[in-house]
Amino acid sequence: MPVLHVSVTSPLPPQEALQRLTDFSPSRAENWAGVDGNNLKVHGQGDGWAEVTEGNKIGWERQRYTWDATAGTVSAVTLNSNIWAPGSGWNYTIMPEGTGSRVEVTAVRKGDGIKGKLVGALLSLIGKRVISSSTAAALAAR
Repeated sequence: MPVLHVSVTSPLPPQEALQRLTDFSPSRAENWAGVDGNNLKVHGQGDGWAEVTEGNKIGWERQRYTWDATAGTVSAVTLNSNIWAPGSGWNYTIMPEGTGSRVEVTAVRKGDGIKGKLVGALLSLIGKRVISSSTAAALAAR
């Protein structure tokens, strides 16, 4: 089960970085390379949480997002997926750095089925680079 840690800097101040991480509007597909607008569905959302299915032609997952704006944390736990086992997910910690932010990302990805195990093995090899570049792109100034 790959557990990957990366650190990304962003020109966005912490509150804006948090907003970008927790924006589940159609613009999410514009910000996150791994999210196809046709595979984005918000099942429910409230103060500090959202349940969302997102993905692309390779894979999708339904996740429960929770966040704490004061602590600068976002967590996404996989509930169901065609690739990842339940309990897989993401944790983000956002900290001020200069006029922008530093975002610590931890990805826990346990492959489910043959396809998930293959994608998980690939993630072990190139995952840090992919996660780092996609997170940096999503948190870039626009």
